[in-house]
Amino acid sequence: MLQDNQYLKQEYQISQIEHRYGQNIHILSDPYLFTTLAKLGRPDCKQPLINSLLNTLYRELVKVVVNQEFPLVEATVETRMKAQHPQGAFKAKVIDPDTKVTCVSLARAGTVPSQICFDAFNYFLNPDGVRQDHISINRKTDSKEQVIGTQLGGLKIGGDVQDRIVIVPDPMGATGSTIHSAIEIYQKLGKPKKFIAIHLVITPEYLKLLRQTDPSVIVYALRLDRGLSAPEILTTVPGTHWDQEKGLNPKQYIVPGAGGLGEVINNSYV
Repeated sequence: MLQDNQYLKQEYQISQIEHRYGQNIHILSDPYLFTTLAKLGRPDCKQPLINSLLNTLYRELVKVVVNQEFPLVEATVETRMKAQHPQGAFKAKVIDPDTKVTCVSLARAGTVPSQICFDAFNYFLNPDGVRQDHISINRKTDSKEQVIGTQLGGLKIGGDVQDRIVIVPDPMGATGSTIHSAIEIYQKLGKPKKFIAIHLVITPEYLKLLRQTDPSVIVYALRLDRGLSAPEILTTVPGTHWDQEKGLNPKQYIVPGAGGLGEVINNSYV
């Protein structure tokens, strides 16, 4: 069997922007995905292109998260040439196929992204250890349309999360209330290896709530939007003046944002 050390010394580093939000926050620097996301948020982008772009974005995000966060094991890999040459096999570090993962489908904006992630994990992990749960949840607002929490509609949870990696693919991290509510549900079901939230767009307000309530959650996002901040704040490294950064309008939608993705994904504008 071939023993070539190059296969055992693979290292991966993500490309991300500089910020001051803490080590668990990863805001990617990826021109290809950034451009794809920009197209998703355009007013003329509609179905079926919406789901096609979501597929591209979340499959690439899965790759980044897996490379950065999932455990590796040393394995013997045989190729088709093994039948002709004993050197047709080698030792390498690969993603541990027995890693257990739970994808959390948050209705309604998170339904399609969760299915994309679930399908992707099933290809390279042992499918017996990959699960998708479903939570019907939406923001609760007051008479002024301010978010005051979340409203839980129902749960379909397939078991505990002990020693699992819990993946929450929610496109828009606006206020943080939805992610916080989901984490509260799973904290009663065991101790996972990691909570990982995968977003397309996040706000400083979202990150602030998460730091206060769930600081151990690992966040991956393609874009940070703080478009309602003062001009002088927009020239600074994100997080430098965190208390003065603003990405939510009075109705607590993200600016510049991408519009209500829950609505456009489902063609249901309620």
